Amino acid sequence: MMDAFERFGLIINDHVVKTPVAIASMAGIVDARYVLERKNHIGAAFIGGYAIDRPTMDAAKEIAARGERKEFLYDDPIAALGAEIELLRDSGVVAGINLRGGSPEAFTAIADAFGDEVVYEVDAHCRQAPMIAAGAGEYYLKNPGALVAVVKALKAKNVTVSVKIRVGVSGDDQKLARALWGAGADILHVDLMDAGSAKLRQIRNSCPLMLIANNGITGFDRMREMLSHGADLVSLARQSDVGTLAGLDAAISRFADDEGWYNSPKQLCRGGDIRALTFCCMPVKECPLLPALKRIGMSKEEYVRMKMDAVKGTPLEAGPNTCFGSLAWCCKTSSPCMFRDMTLASDKLSKREYMRRKRELSDTLMTRVFHDVPSPESG
Repeated sequence: MMDAFERFGLIINDHVVKTPVAIASMAGIVDARYVLERKNHIGAAFIGGYAIDRPTMDAAKEIAARGERKEFLYDDPIAALGAEIELLRDSGVVAGINLRGGSPEAFTAIADAFGDEVVYEVDAHCRQAPMIAAGAGEYYLKNPGALVAVVKALKAKNVTVSVKIRVGVSGDDQKLARALWGAGADILHVDLMDAGSAKLRQIRNSCPLMLIANNGITGFDRMREMLSHGADLVSLARQSDVGTLAGLDAAISRFADDEGWYNSPKQLCRGGDIRALTFCCMPVKECPLLPALKRIGMSKEEYVRMKMDAVKGTPLEAGPNTCFGSLAWCCKTSSPCMFRDMTLASDKLSKREYMRRKRELSDTLMTRVFHDVPSPESG
């Protein structure tokens, strides 16, 4: 039986994530006790949202008074959050706190209180009118400069930063993703609404941030769709019942143990994201590889050199009986290939180990593709 890191290779805030299943915040509902009831089947949880300054706390009271939805109400956010964080300390779940505030100072005050104990998630997601009027939630998607300022302020505190967004609200989700990457964000928690996996793929092709896909992910097929288009984790909110979480956790663990790469992308020619360069062959024919290289500003020669350098000294370097003389150019195990399989058998390399090595190659390629961090202003 593999341990969690060997199976998924996920680390958040210097903690191993035991499964790529997370709980997303729901105001007034998702707190530490909610998480603890589900801790056996999740790897991360974002409690909240929590209002952290006077304007957002007043907004929360207004929302609750209207009976529109539940909210967490308190007068001292530091005390309220401290009690929740304490309950989660030994849970085995990577803890994040989803925060609603209208200024960088509101967020850094929380970071000063709790340091690197938790992940700080900037709520740029809430669409309740009082929160937007208080300069929080979706206000940030319409005012990305203000969001960048919050992220930069939090990163100056040397903490792990997530940003929860809703796609289709900002003018350009890809540009926003790049701006948040440039500002220092670590995680992008994406509510896909009805946009589906194509939007997720676009964001993955824009930045190397850890991506959490959210909304409507209640079955394994939907989960794999998100993972194969760029997600590192998936999160559930309204349907985060124990049974659903347990089913997803068990299914993705089995898949990882069998396949070797739990979130392997579709091949580029079948709609895969940029990570799928690891499965692409030599650039010798008209295929989706060529426009993909053009989009990332890489020549054919650079691509060939980058890939061969990356596999040097690894089991993927060899492969004289394959189409291009190296397993570096071979496709995914889900695609039938007699020559690849003969080479794997000859080298005594299991398909699972082959996919694990392809993941390592993909990680190297991603590091090189996204080597130059953009300025947050340029996006």
